[in-house]
Amino acid sequence: MEFLGIYHYWVFAVLLMIGFYAVVAKVNLVKKLIGLSVFQSAVFLLYITMSKVSGGTAPIFQKGEVDQIFSNPLPQVLILTAIVVGISTTALGLGIVVRIKEEYGTIEEHEIQEIDRR
Repeated sequence: MEFLGIYHYWVFAVLLMIGFYAVVAKVNLVKKLIGLSVFQSAVFLLYITMSKVSGGTAPIFQKGEVDQIFSNPLPQVLILTAIVVGISTTALGLGIVVRIKEEYGTIEEHEIQEIDRR
């Protein structure tokens, strides 16, 4: 039953490999961007789940309570920033794909390379 206790690490690994496969193996640029987003989401999941402490509470100090266990809020804050950066990167990537489509008439990687070779 140890497997069920660390299921989020397995979810992280599966999502990471799906995203990596999409980035490496797909020839469509939009599918590559979607794979990159899945890859980023896997990393977000890893950082968020690592920061949770069993039995931990929010780090709000009160008088008289000395022996409390707190969860670290810093990873969640950093992930919120990373989500904003990820959305911006995806939007920029989609803008570049639109521009490539206007210039080359396709978003398939091998067709773009073939046009460039001519």
